[in-house]
Amino acid sequence: MTQAFQKVAAIRGMNDVLPGVGARWEQFEEIVREWLHAYGYRNLRTPVLEHTRLFARGIGEVTDIVEKEMYTFTDALNGESLTMRPEMTAGIVRASIEHNLLYDRPQRVYSLGPVFRHERPQRGRYRQFHQIDVEALGFAGPDVDAELIIMLARLWKRLGLTDVRLELNSLGQAEERAAHRAALIEHLEKHRDVLDEDGQRRMYSNPLRVLDTKNPAMQAMADSAPKLFDFLGAESRAHFDGVCALLDDAGISYRLNPRLVRGLDYYNLTVFEWVTDRLGSQGTVCGGGRYDGLIELLGGKPAPAVGFAIGMERLLDLWDQTAPAATVPECEIYVVHQGDAAQRLAARVGETLRDAGLSVIVHAGSASFKSQFKRADASGARVAVILGADEVAAQAASIKYLRADGAQGDAQQQVPLAELAQVLKSKG
Repeated sequence: MTQAFQKVAAIRGMNDVLPGVGARWEQFEEIVREWLHAYGYRNLRTPVLEHTRLFARGIGEVTDIVEKEMYTFTDALNGESLTMRPEMTAGIVRASIEHNLLYDRPQRVYSLGPVFRHERPQRGRYRQFHQIDVEALGFAGPDVDAELIIMLARLWKRLGLTDVRLELNSLGQAEERAAHRAALIEHLEKHRDVLDEDGQRRMYSNPLRVLDTKNPAMQAMADSAPKLFDFLGAESRAHFDGVCALLDDAGISYRLNPRLVRGLDYYNLTVFEWVTDRLGSQGTVCGGGRYDGLIELLGGKPAPAVGFAIGMERLLDLWDQTAPAATVPECEIYVVHQGDAAQRLAARVGETLRDAGLSVIVHAGSASFKSQFKRADASGARVAVILGADEVAAQAASIKYLRADGAQGDAQQQVPLAELAQVLKSKG
């Protein structure tokens, strides 16, 4: 006797997007693509799998992502260590180097898709989640930093979000960070007794990240730590001042946050986050900044770059709170039919209406008109096209409006098949 197959569920933290919610995602993605196109950004797609060394080198070996969160395995074919991408920037930079994208001009690119991190799932933080990743490669000035932030403000406005706040900081350049790092380590050594296990571990390897702690017992120590901003030279300050001046010109409000460091090693100069209080502990909706050294670090010719990433699940959650999703119809037209000849005609009518640009479901199989109309109504279609023996004989179709906004006051009417598409489009 065959043993019953044990039902399989999705892996915890890797979620299905069902058709009703999928329509909301499609609506959201259409808005995002139109928004990015308005600023001249073009789509670039990279593989989900990359060599592990790309992320260890690009993100930083002592970051949480590399140390704890990557899905890494050994390829059985050749023994190489491969990783499912935990973020997109490193892969985009790898692609730009490999394909020499910066040979003749800077590039504005974006990518949408899944990323993977092995962590405890919670609201807005999943093992497979999706990002909108936007990168401006080859641009050095504060004008592009500001443009990225301003374009994000435009997206929030388009989505009707009013309680997303901008936090801003500068991480300066390598030599400025080195001087600050020495002072910071000295400060941490003096307060070793209040450092938690994570702070003790990072005190020498990545001391800047110690300041990003959420541990209440460490807040006073972090608040009194030397500020990186105080170590910035004239050029770094001028860059930051240039960003702020352009944001002021655009009427964008922001808060200077000297403890904002971001979680990845490759940032320099401008860093920013857009945050909200409406998503619980996972309040960061978007984060980004400048990473002028990453292209050279990954083997390319030195070139500046700046970008950001948005967690799509978090932003959709926020958008749904602001503007709850309306039900998206499965189709515009639902074709019901009775009898073999009508069923064959229905298939041809469906294709003709699709040729005219209408979305159509032709009822599959045979059923009573009552049952078919029930299904037509559930589909959200605005019109039912009815085909029976009389319609087949007359080479016509009867149409019935199912929604008050389809054609108010219109009773069921018969239309010649040759005129059907034109009539349905004129009353759309």
